[in-house]
Amino acid sequence: MTGPAASADIVLASASSARAALLKGAGLSFAVTPARVDEATVKESFQADGVSTADAAAGLADLKARKISMQQPVALVIGADQMLDCNGVWFDKPPDRDHLVGQLMSLRGKTHRLHSAVCLYQGGERLWGTVETAALTMRSFSDGFLRDYVDAADDAVLESVGGYRLEGRGAQLFSRIDGDYFTILGLPLLSLLDFLRQRGVLQT
Repeated sequence: MTGPAASADIVLASASSARAALLKGAGLSFAVTPARVDEATVKESFQADGVSTADAAAGLADLKARKISMQQPVALVIGADQMLDCNGVWFDKPPDRDHLVGQLMSLRGKTHRLHSAVCLYQGGERLWGTVETAALTMRSFSDGFLRDYVDAADDAVLESVGGYRLEGRGAQLFSRIDGDYFTILGLPLLSLLDFLRQRGVLQT
């Protein structure tokens, strides 16, 4: 468990350290039980069926939360996922620094969208969910800046679907950002907190 006491058992069905940090910072008490799902296969299926990027993020969040909720039916289980779409192309977390360079070159000078989904399950049933979207425009940075950025970046950027952490040096990659800060970090936190207040989990 982490954080101060809350009035209900909450489980985060995600291995994301960024999401856990956001929940902890907001004062929630929760356990972390990552849901192991074959995301690559699920995404391929979604693309074959013509599912939108936002719906794909919601579908993955639901899949994770439902799986853990079936194992821990009493808990409120938070599922979350984030998808990046740039001109119809889906991007995944870069597996290494070479892929990171290629991905940032593909996004350079363009506007991409981050679709962040969050949902709550209990007893295998979906209680609530939402998807929020942010639009981010990368500036046309130089190859020299890109090399310096990648050399200076720690491995945490490889955990981000965009290959950047906006709360760090990644802010220098952008010329414009439209959207909620927490959504960009991968969790529509304000909407989640509002629902938890409605449920009586958090104080109004």
